Amino acid sequence: MNLMTVGLAGVAAFIVAYLFGSIPTGYLAGKILRGIDIRHHGSNSMGATNVLRTLGPLPALAVFLIDVLKGVAAVYCGRASFLWVDQILSNPSESTVTWVPWAISLTGLAALLGHSLPVWLSFKGGKSIAAGLGVLLAMAWPIALGALACFVVTLAICRIVSLGSILAALTAIALIYGLDQPMPYRLFVTVGGVYVVFLHRANVRRLLAGQEPRLGQQPSKS
Repeated sequence: MNLMTVGLAGVAAFIVAYLFGSIPTGYLAGKILRGIDIRHHGSNSMGATNVLRTLGPLPALAVFLIDVLKGVAAVYCGRASFLWVDQILSNPSESTVTWVPWAISLTGLAALLGHSLPVWLSFKGGKSIAAGLGVLLAMAWPIALGALACFVVTLAICRIVSLGSILAALTAIALIYGLDQPMPYRLFVTVGGVYVVFLHRANVRRLLAGQEPRLGQQPSKS
């Protein structure tokens, strides 16, 4: 019965976290501010970078912050679900130690999937960078700050957002194994980081071809 309760809590938390992640912030910004589908403008992405190109700096900042908060909310959803389980299980301390890190990792992954595969937009979404940063901030903030520092330095040197995002994901993977973190967190960061790099596969091709636009440039339509 206890295992069933834990399983149901996990499924419920996963669904709620996915729905948090699937809120199409960039798409909504385009519709609300300009009445446009941002997926048909700029780089055709819903991320903050394309919002910056299409709508301007303030909407881009708002989209970025909301997407980060989506990741934070997903982590707290996982944590809260098992704090609730604590109230009904006979051995709450054991359930907390055993299940909460797994619940947080599960809901963090759900947020990434929701952001990149939103049910509201035929499962065609963003690349989960800001949502992933939010998950890391709530899960293991030193990892998040290290990844963010890598992104900022790369952006300052190269002015290529996608390269900074890819290197930040790889930095997070390296840091999670270099610091003392629970195994569920290590698995999440590894899987999530690889997934983020996979979502940037078109950017990788353009980077290798020398065709990836720098910050402030309009992407090629070819």
